[in-house]
Amino acid sequence: MATAKDIQLRELKDSINQLNTTIQAQTQMIVALQKSLDAASVREEEHHQQEAVLKEQIDYLTKKLFGTSSERRDGRIDGQLSLFNEAEVEQDPGAPEPETTIVKSHNRKAKTTNAEKLKGIPVEQVILELPQEEQLCPQCEMHLTIIGHEVVRRELEYIPAKVKVIEYVSTHYGCPECKQTDEVYIAKAVGQKPLMKHSLASPSSVAWAMYQKYANGLPLYRQEKDWKQYGIDLSRTTLANWIIYCSSHYFRPVYESFHRELLRRQFLMADETRIQVLHEPERKAETDSYMWLYRSGEDTLPPIILYRYTPTRDGYHAAEFLNGFEGYLECDGYQGYNKVSGIRRCCCWAHYPRNMIIREESLAAA
Repeated sequence: MATAKDIQLRELKDSINQLNTTIQAQTQMIVALQKSLDAASVREEEHHQQEAVLKEQIDYLTKKLFGTSSERRDGRIDGQLSLFNEAEVEQDPGAPEPETTIVKSHNRKAKTTNAEKLKGIPVEQVILELPQEEQLCPQCEMHLTIIGHEVVRRELEYIPAKVKVIEYVSTHYGCPECKQTDEVYIAKAVGQKPLMKHSLASPSSVAWAMYQKYANGLPLYRQEKDWKQYGIDLSRTTLANWIIYCSSHYFRPVYESFHRELLRRQFLMADETRIQVLHEPERKAETDSYMWLYRSGEDTLPPIILYRYTPTRDGYHAAEFLNGFEGYLECDGYQGYNKVSGIRRCCCWAHYPRNMIIREESLAAA
């Protein structure tokens, strides 16, 4: 028969077993909760990473959609204020003139002097002389004689353009002997054909309008104001007619000659960029058009660079322009160039790392 002490021992053992079971269950629960917390933390970190990747993609696509299409970017903020405050932004009162170079605490002449920079520019000398009353020696009052000259400074003077009218006057010739008979002979001097019939256009005026428009980016309405300052009323319509007519009749044959020469090369490069054209027939101003650039490679021959406008980005435009070319074509990853037959495509190293970054971000987001 069990005593009271034995019964008490059995109860204590049962209690210990129950406590061990409870502790084991709680330990398992703590481990499961810790795993859940770790998993939640990992998911939260992945969520933050995915959110950052999506934000970068949104920023990239926003710049691609609304920003400039040029691949070269600088740290300036996009906008037109820089067109008006360029002088204020670029000024530096402490910057030295080209004649000297500041090195620490002393000055020294630069390697390239103004005399070398001004080489080939006509020079007009202004001789500085003493007044007559100062050309007497203060010691003996003898008249001073010239013993030499010294250049004290140089200035770059701007001479504004001048406009003049050239009249071509034809000289008429007649035979004095035939004048007495019924068969009168008259000869007229005929010069070169005009650039445009019944027009004031001359090679110099049209070339200047083209240079101002396409090299200096000066719109025609501002050129119109410049011509008025010279005393000539030339409308922007007249200037546009000059540019279009001369481009079609004189530049197009040169362009086509360069095009034929370009197709004979062994290595070419091509790229296209979107532009917007205003007042294009049957097209909205917001519709994207494209300007294609084709140029020759570094083959020690004279470089050839040609532009071509197309209303769309379809690859058949490149196939049509490069018809007859057989060689290496370097371009980006645009699939439209696959329509060009008879070529071997070359990858562009500038696009490769950029595309790899985008692809890795897309995979990370997925």
